[in-house]
Amino acid sequence: MSIHNFHNLLILSLILFLVPLISAVGSPINIWPKPRSFKWTTPHAIPLSPSFTINSPSHPYLSPSVNRYLRQIRTAQYNPLLTPLINFSISLPLQTLTITVSDLTPPLSHGVNESYNLTVPANSTAAALTAATPWGAMRGLESFSQLVWGNPARVATGLVVSDWPMFEHRGIFLDTSRNYYPVEDLLRLIGAMSANKLNVFHWHITDSQSFPLVLDSEPELAGKGSYGPEMQYSATDVKRIVEFGLEHGVRIVPEIDMPGHTGSWAEAYPDIVACANMFWWPVGAPWEDRLASEPGTGHLNPLIPKTYDVVKNVIKEATTLFPDSFYHAGADEIVPGCWKADTTIQKYLVENGTLSQVLEIFVNNTHPHIVSLNRTAVYWEDVILDAIIKVNPSILSPETTIMQTWNGGPDNTKRLVSAGYRTIVSSSDYYYLDCGHGDFTGNNSAYNQPPGFDQKQGGSWCGPFKSWQLIYNYDITYGLNETEAKLVLGGEVALWSEQADPTVLDSRVWPRASAMGEVLWSGNRDETGVKRYGEATDRLNEWVHRMVSRGVKAEPIQPLWCVKNPGMCNTLNPIF
Repeated sequence: MSIHNFHNLLILSLILFLVPLISAVGSPINIWPKPRSFKWTTPHAIPLSPSFTINSPSHPYLSPSVNRYLRQIRTAQYNPLLTPLINFSISLPLQTLTITVSDLTPPLSHGVNESYNLTVPANSTAAALTAATPWGAMRGLESFSQLVWGNPARVATGLVVSDWPMFEHRGIFLDTSRNYYPVEDLLRLIGAMSANKLNVFHWHITDSQSFPLVLDSEPELAGKGSYGPEMQYSATDVKRIVEFGLEHGVRIVPEIDMPGHTGSWAEAYPDIVACANMFWWPVGAPWEDRLASEPGTGHLNPLIPKTYDVVKNVIKEATTLFPDSFYHAGADEIVPGCWKADTTIQKYLVENGTLSQVLEIFVNNTHPHIVSLNRTAVYWEDVILDAIIKVNPSILSPETTIMQTWNGGPDNTKRLVSAGYRTIVSSSDYYYLDCGHGDFTGNNSAYNQPPGFDQKQGGSWCGPFKSWQLIYNYDITYGLNETEAKLVLGGEVALWSEQADPTVLDSRVWPRASAMGEVLWSGNRDETGVKRYGEATDRLNEWVHRMVSRGVKAEPIQPLWCVKNPGMCNTLNPIF
């Protein structure tokens, strides 16, 4: 073989080696989450006019959203991590985006139509966004904003997007009882949720550790049960958060957990709370005889009439503060030892009552009250699936009840939908964002281990850490038939706050919640049915960069070197 031929063969081999690396990257101008249909046959861009404007019908929540996106689009000057290899023509700039909404009247509620169509024609000064509702228009505005980059600004053209979500419930759960989050942090979270097309903020407001929600009907609950006046949420704060959510297309679903997780209520009402302020796991006692599953004891006593005077005030005012049709009633982790420590309940058990009957008394007194307030009650799965204390499902009608699963992965999802319940998936095996950070109890022998100890759990009950890839690859309808799958409303990633507060909020949530956001919006498989997590890596890198440019402190998923050297951080071999 001549030197010349060898040289040509070497070049050809190099090209063949590089092609898959280059093609795997694609254009860095993408939309996250990936749209259901994105047609851009000839990648092209034109200038965005400095006087670019958005024409939109007037609407109390869409109009502020339009103004917000207009400011962002005009001023962002976003600089992609990689220079887009897109033909750019200095032709007439894009002057307008015109929004058309079929029906302006639907409220933001579960099942509202979020579909939209976005057209940015080539060689035109006008783009068009059509949507069935204002909430779909907001999703389209976000997509359009991600097509703009550079200084001076330019916009991708010659494309058509047709988009709608795969699942109607796409949420983030945040616990604000164990550690407090100021309102501004919650607003930043909701804003980032909207950018990721997530539409439900599940606000776990209270727990055994603190009761930060100020209620006019029961002022002592926050007055004595919060961490202090500076760590409370007033009615004004709640209204601000709810309105901010509406302007971003994000529903605010409150959770006042009960009858368990209510130790903080005892500061105001010690007579209605069993085992309050007792040590959570008595020395020498087996785990089965604990009084709580973590420090912070206290369960409401369902056998005392006064309990319902307080509880019904709380539920009624909470539904007044939060207009959403869903009300989360909690009912998780009823620990036998707590109720057994109460003399009133002890007497009931001696007279042949059971702890499950105690829970049924509570549910029978509260579930009809929730329904009477025109709310659908959401419960954690424990209320019917717990191995020890659970109610007969017959008292919780699937027509008025939704279940949320957190244990058992696909198996518990199957159990709930098989029983006919609409279900929200928050499996701790995939969707718990606090996992892998150890445990917060002091003097914990789990850490006193010899070298060589298997550390995979990291001292965390739900360890290891749930990576974005693990979240992205989870199919929440796995193992379900078509009828069962239709009962899965969607999912929520969850951040419990034993070891989280505002200093780590952004990095614990983003971009892992972004991964779930894309899966619940458009799935995790390509047109051929192959999972696309490899292809998603480069797009997620760019999306993290754009989120950071918007003030969200999302954590990186790769070194910058990987982005600058496309394809070099991939592997074609399995890693064990």
